[in-house]
Amino acid sequence: MVSLTIDNTAVAVPEGTTILEAARKVGIAVPTLCYLEDVQAIGACRVCLVQVEGAKTLVASCVMPVAEGMKVKTNSRRVRESRRTVVELLLSEHDGDCQTCHRSEDCELQALARELGIQEVAYPGEKSKRTLDTSTPALVRDTAKCILCRRCVTVCGQTQGVGGLFPQRRGFKTVIGPAFGCNLSEVVCVQCGQCSAVCPVGAISEHDQIDEVWAALDDPAKTVVVQTAPAIRAALGECFGYPPGTLVTGKMVSALRRLGFDAVFDTNFTADLTIIEEGTELLMRLKKALVEKQPVALPMFTSCSPGWIKFLEHFYPEMMPNLSTCKSPQQMFGAVAKTYYAQKIGKRPEDVFVVSVMPCTAKKFEAQRAEMNSSGARDVDVVLTTRELGRMIKQAGIDFRALADDTMDAPLGLSSGAADIFANTGGVMEAALRTAYEIVTGRPLPFANLHVTPIAGLEGIKEASIKIEKAVPEWKFLEGATLNVAVAHGLANARAVIERVKSGRANYHFIEVMTCPGGCIGGGGQPRLTTNEVRKARIAAIYQEDEGKELRKSHANPQIEQIYQEFLGKPLGEKSHHLLHTHYVAREKV
Repeated sequence: MVSLTIDNTAVAVPEGTTILEAARKVGIAVPTLCYLEDVQAIGACRVCLVQVEGAKTLVASCVMPVAEGMKVKTNSRRVRESRRTVVELLLSEHDGDCQTCHRSEDCELQALARELGIQEVAYPGEKSKRTLDTSTPALVRDTAKCILCRRCVTVCGQTQGVGGLFPQRRGFKTVIGPAFGCNLSEVVCVQCGQCSAVCPVGAISEHDQIDEVWAALDDPAKTVVVQTAPAIRAALGECFGYPPGTLVTGKMVSALRRLGFDAVFDTNFTADLTIIEEGTELLMRLKKALVEKQPVALPMFTSCSPGWIKFLEHFYPEMMPNLSTCKSPQQMFGAVAKTYYAQKIGKRPEDVFVVSVMPCTAKKFEAQRAEMNSSGARDVDVVLTTRELGRMIKQAGIDFRALADDTMDAPLGLSSGAADIFANTGGVMEAALRTAYEIVTGRPLPFANLHVTPIAGLEGIKEASIKIEKAVPEWKFLEGATLNVAVAHGLANARAVIERVKSGRANYHFIEVMTCPGGCIGGGGQPRLTTNEVRKARIAAIYQEDEGKELRKSHANPQIEQIYQEFLGKPLGEKSHHLLHTHYVAREKV
């Protein structure tokens, strides 16, 4: 342990701790713009400068390790003036359009300028050159707003292992973006939006589609329905001042009704449907391999996360046969809403307008994929992020905190707790195991409270083995077998798992991959800034939602049984295959 004083407060921290981390331990807030907890500490922005007794210059606290007997001042006049100058220089280049910028309410640069008492731009001069990149359905880049903090570079390169963004040129002419000045659509970009989630300003943001939704709601010829992903209910409240992890399911439904949607449904319904289809697909692959001795692609990968699918298409197209053919719950919902539900209300597919509220920007890309039109029209018309829904509710003048709780509509609104945990890393796997294990053995999954604890939590790669002690007659061939599963979140971790499989160092049967750290609760469209503490709070809320439900297994959902009886027939049947399954395409690496 190292002992030091910070602002006359004694601190003892482990050797190797930075001054910034030590200050936070004792409740001293040192401002930052480039720093990302547990990911990036590069001292690029110089906002976190502090004064160390005996040092010739101020030091960047995010990269300076503590030393025995060190005396630090975080709020001296010299420190305050230096920070102020740094922020004034950033403002001199930042073409922010603060009056109309959608980040005005949660812009870190603006908030810091307020904290430092900056009321005018001290150094007016040339602004950064604006390049507006609207080439992708998910993201918009505005280089004039960029402050060169490099958070997006770190997340794209290290957390996601994609490397689509990098500093180009030098000095005042530096631009953060794809190589050779290309647009995002011209390079490998999985459109996950983690860059927009960590950007402190408005330089990268989701492609705003609120006006498209308003237009549909104003069209009397359209029946406009909305689906909400499981992760939304644990994060939307943050847009209205609630602490992270506050469940606002009922208020969310009320707000959507106030906005004018004709029906409010739950993506959880088709998450349950996904488990039935995907679980059956896994069992059939195992049967082909073990009983029929046919060559089959194992391990099977989950296919719920569109950023992960695009990553596989770019970097590992040879592994695409291992990908489940199931559409994501979002796309399954669109197909079901425009066929099954449309028939129930006497509408044509093209007259039903499906809006999704998702924690993910890549869902915008997924909805526009050419494969996603099995209903006879585009399955999902518009995707809003959690942040967009928050803005839309505010635009409508709705007092969110004053709303009474409401419930989802039938028949696509009933779901199990297993569907809720799709929001968390490890949740899709746990939901699948709850159903598959019970189908094979006739008994519930043998874990306390149905939670498979080895695959829970925020460790990047998690593993579990499930022994099938005794099987029902139909699945007798699995008796005595051990099912090996793995879970990865963050695409750099997914790459590591794939390399284990390709090298033969791991023998998995089923692998869950989520694009974003923490799973969907940490998605690129969620309220900012998503730290590990925020992720943990949202994850806990989702488990609370699951445990509070009477139905906790996808196969126990009576509405799922009903849709098979009335419409789909059977899992992996002709109709379900046509509506609920798809294929993907190999893409260039550059």
